[in-house]
Amino acid sequence: MAQLSGILGFVTVGRKPSDGVVQYLAGSSKARFKRPVVPGDRLCMESQVISGKRGIYKFECRALVDDEVVCVAEILTAEREV
Repeated sequence: MAQLSGILGFVTVGRKPSDGVVQYLAGSSKARFKRPVVPGDRLCMESQVISGKRGIYKFECRALVDDEVVCVAEILTAEREV
């Protein structure tokens, strides 16, 4: 979910890693695991931007298996120049 949110952070502002910036995982909160995910399960992940200021983005994420929520979390990413 953190990687997905980092990619969404790039897409949201129209930038790419080749522009000389990276998205770092800055934190996670409210993570809840509802049930185990086992081999053979098809995991679908969703991420939605909640807010973004000065290169810090907050996302609401969830993971689903067969339309059942298996994990939820809030993810923070930070955009920095390399």
